[in-house]
Amino acid sequence: MTNPLYDELFGKHAGQSTPFLILPDGTVWTHNAFLAKAAQYAHVLKAMGLQTGDRVAVQVEKSPDALALYAACVQAGLVFLPLNTAYTVDELSYFIDNSGARAVICDPAQRDGLAPVVASSGAVLETLDAAGCGTLVGKASHQPDIFDTAARVEDDLAAFLYTSGTTGRSKGAMLTQANLLSNARTLAERWHFTDKDVLLHALPIFHTHGLFVGTNITLIAGGAMIFVSKFNVEDMIALMPQATSMMGVPTFYTRLMSDERFTKDLTAHMRLFISGSAPLLAETHAQFEARTGHRILERYGMTETNMNTSNPYDGERRAGTVGFPLPGVELKITDPETGETLPKDTVGQIEVRGPNVFKGYWQMPEKTAAELREDGFFITGDLGLIDDRGYVHIVGRNKDLIISGGYNIYPKEIELVLDAQPGVLESAVIGVPHADFGETVVGVVVPESGETPDLDAIACAATTSLARFKHPRKLVCLDALPRNAMGKVQKNILRDQYKDLFVPA
Repeated sequence: MTNPLYDELFGKHAGQSTPFLILPDGTVWTHNAFLAKAAQYAHVLKAMGLQTGDRVAVQVEKSPDALALYAACVQAGLVFLPLNTAYTVDELSYFIDNSGARAVICDPAQRDGLAPVVASSGAVLETLDAAGCGTLVGKASHQPDIFDTAARVEDDLAAFLYTSGTTGRSKGAMLTQANLLSNARTLAERWHFTDKDVLLHALPIFHTHGLFVGTNITLIAGGAMIFVSKFNVEDMIALMPQATSMMGVPTFYTRLMSDERFTKDLTAHMRLFISGSAPLLAETHAQFEARTGHRILERYGMTETNMNTSNPYDGERRAGTVGFPLPGVELKITDPETGETLPKDTVGQIEVRGPNVFKGYWQMPEKTAAELREDGFFITGDLGLIDDRGYVHIVGRNKDLIISGGYNIYPKEIELVLDAQPGVLESAVIGVPHADFGETVVGVVVPESGETPDLDAIACAATTSLARFKHPRKLVCLDALPRNAMGKVQKNILRDQYKDLFVPA
């Protein structure tokens, strides 16, 4: 039976004893050992009674077993739903309920907190930890290491990734096999990945960047990954001599450059450094090139589309741009009001069309219709322009989405928490430039008449209900928020007012 995603990424490596995952302690998972583990997990998932197309929600720490669970879902014809490990139980309950997940896999430490939520949804709950232990592993150990791959076609759903605008609930972006495969094929070719490549992989695997860019490209090219649980400067410097390439968010590169051991000699054998998920400052480009002799390749993508553009592998990688549209991807700049295509060097909204563009939002036909045009163009919500040489520039967003350290942060969710605090009349949450994270969160609160809000207490309250990456890095108090004639808060004024808050003197 054919299953294009499984066949092209995983199945073609069956029987191969070539390295796939290289762990910091020197342990190596071969392609064949990885596929055997994935097959065992696929058997467990099917034994739960899951049917083709059912969703599997996964909130576990990064590990080879966690990645094998992704392969197992693909092989079993299930829809993989990775969830940020920082999400709280309150946040997870929405994703589980909205997706209709039939199985939930979590860290053993989270089991007690999640059990009531999962029980009320009717799903099955299993556990998996970073060391490769848990109830899922115990059940898998008794299963065969070969599984009859479920038949699928490229238009079938392969994954859900939850995203959102600046208001309302998160939306489940439905990604097909074709979406993931088209991007993997194109990027492996454009970035010259081969079976000789060893990718230094320190990204999370609940996110497009680490999972569908880093992992899928390595699989389709037949290379290996040095699989680091999370970014740590010590590990990166120690392991880099074994690698040929690296993908990261701007934070990775600024932190590496803060260490004097990160030198031209250390990176001399490296073939490629790629950055994405957040804007890379032009000065970071220049500093990195001066330090290492390498010019970072920046690209542009998003949850709903995977990658849309890339600076060239051969040719000028221009700082401040995200390069050219990928082969097969159409990108245009349009007037936000009329949808008409704008001329070069004119700022407007970015729209993209291609095999990488998602199928729509799960159970949200109105949202899908509002953002995915009938002709297939997706309205990204980003503002940009195409210059006279064809390079795409991202200049901002017509939504107030904040991207910090590669994570999407939605102001409304944080504002609801701030507004509920004692002494707070209203709030506005903005993103401001930050050298390490690209952007970081600032909360602006307006006090109720006669009140003086306790900003330390408010910050503490935010930590109990929001994932860590959403915590405001700074809270400020204003007498009133700036508004236009229609009463709408002018966040652009706030962003301008606080744009230098984290810029070094």
